[in-house]
Amino acid sequence: MKNIAVIGAGTMGNGIAHVFAQNNFKVNLIDISETALEKAIATITKNLDRLIAKEKISEAIKNNTLSNLNTFTSITEGVKHIDLVVEAATENEALKLKIFKQIDEEAPAEAILATNTSSISITKIAAATSRPKQVIGMHFMNPVPIMKLVEIIRGYNTSNEVTKTIMELSKKLHKDPVEVHDYPGFVANRILMPMLNEAIETLYNGVAGVKEIDTVMKLGMAHPMGPLQLADFIGLDVCLSILNVMYNGFKNPKYAPCPLLVNMVQAGKLGVKSGEGFYDYAESRKAEKISKQFI
Repeated sequence: MKNIAVIGAGTMGNGIAHVFAQNNFKVNLIDISETALEKAIATITKNLDRLIAKEKISEAIKNNTLSNLNTFTSITEGVKHIDLVVEAATENEALKLKIFKQIDEEAPAEAILATNTSSISITKIAAATSRPKQVIGMHFMNPVPIMKLVEIIRGYNTSNEVTKTIMELSKKLHKDPVEVHDYPGFVANRILMPMLNEAIETLYNGVAGVKEIDTVMKLGMAHPMGPLQLADFIGLDVCLSILNVMYNGFKNPKYAPCPLLVNMVQAGKLGVKSGEGFYDYAESRKAEKISKQFI
């Protein structure tokens, strides 16, 4: 397995492409937006320069990484000769099902199809293809170049061989893969999202302010980021989407998103990416400074 296609050039997609390319895989980064692809390559270059400054990689590794990357605006062209597709599009079920139907039609018959979904059923995604045994979840953590964990989620029909292949592949990326079962939210978000939602409920109920809630969790629980700041960093729309998937999947009211979260998303206050969430990121340099803490 040497040729990888990554679909989606956003935060997760460019991070996944970066990690594969830095570990000597040939990567086709695919996005319908040429602007998004240009931004992704610029981000990868900037992150590689940061690693050079920290003396973690050499200039030669940077150049080799960038030479391993090719960009495409067409899925048809981008997945023609690949061994693995990793889909990292927006956390939207209808969109993912549409993408998987297309890559199933266009990618080589022996290719493995993986999704970076953080909550949506792998079994349901696999059902949109003619190769459910070759569909698996590869849930990377943000920021991808730094975070070690990859949740490996096997759907109902995912084969043992494919699971073993993806577990071994993840180790070649210097990641620590953990196999989990296909239930809404998997493990990471099933535990994380209710905590973030409870922090939002705590704010909504007037128990304490934003900074106070985050300070309690950072100083009292040794969390590197407070839950409200983390929600901003993830994206409040993404948090809402994941909570809705779990709420609809389990029909358990403990996963129901807080009304404050719903209202903020409807108002377009999505966190770092929109310039405002629980904190104000109106100054782009302020948002960049926060992001740099984790890359």
